[in-house]
Amino acid sequence: MRIAVLGVGGVGGYFGGRLAAAGNDVYFIARGAHLQAIRAHGLRIESINGDATIQPAQASDNPAAIGPVDLVLLGVKSWQVAQAAESARSLLGPQTAVLPLLNGVEAALILSDVLGPQHTLGGLCKIIAYIAAPGLIRHTGIAPSVTFGELDNTRSARVEAILAAFTQAGVGAEIAPDIQRAIWEKFLLIVTWSGIGAITRAPIGVWRSLPGTRAMAEQSMREALAVAHAHGVNLPDSAVEATLKFIDGVQAGGTASMQRDIMEGRPSELEAQNGALVRLGAGAGVDTPLHRFIYNSLLPQEQAARS
Repeated sequence: MRIAVLGVGGVGGYFGGRLAAAGNDVYFIARGAHLQAIRAHGLRIESINGDATIQPAQASDNPAAIGPVDLVLLGVKSWQVAQAAESARSLLGPQTAVLPLLNGVEAALILSDVLGPQHTLGGLCKIIAYIAAPGLIRHTGIAPSVTFGELDNTRSARVEAILAAFTQAGVGAEIAPDIQRAIWEKFLLIVTWSGIGAITRAPIGVWRSLPGTRAMAEQSMREALAVAHAHGVNLPDSAVEATLKFIDGVQAGGTASMQRDIMEGRPSELEAQNGALVRLGAGAGVDTPLHRFIYNSLLPQEQAARS
């Protein structure tokens, strides 16, 4: 399969790297020191599931030089989706699928508006990984997995081919029977982990074990569940208990990417996570007091980072 990875961070670098190691024709679209390191030394993956080096790696900062591909893996930050979609136009052929593997619930809508629904899949992933140094992706927690599907939930030939590619690469993958439900199930986890992790500056093992912050986590998920229901998403009430169980099984030192960005003074996905939940809740007449508190508490630092 011919694949372009747009955004070679922890997510794009890890999953794109595994697909390349399995023999797929993968092009990494990166920039700066990260791009130079990949070109010079290959893309390196350090992982609790086993290390890998893709060398030589096909890397470029110019999508137009690559031409049409079968699959675009989108691993950029949420605020970069619209711009990334524009740069992905030159990668599109008649059957090209663009698969967003980023946090939030609005990426597919943005991609569909820019590129058209015929090129857009819904998707999500689970992994703790990040750029440890230029050209080096470090995976430190959670069994990596991807879940994806057509926006109308049909099992098309192209999603079957993508499933086969991930499976051959040793990546846990599934085609979701209901992709919107799957995206919101992930959102219950990440909007909670990101928000509480960011305001406490504590790893997951700390805030999940304290009665006060654990109660906040449950409230966070119940607010997200109410917003999902208001938007017609078929998410069961049991998703809260299932997500808490998942949280209890995560490596104690784990942190969310939004949390790390905020703690290190970088622009974050605050608007696409807690901010989006507040906005989507308000639009549907659902109050989200905890997420409103988290969003407003973190907004001054977010604005400072973006300035």
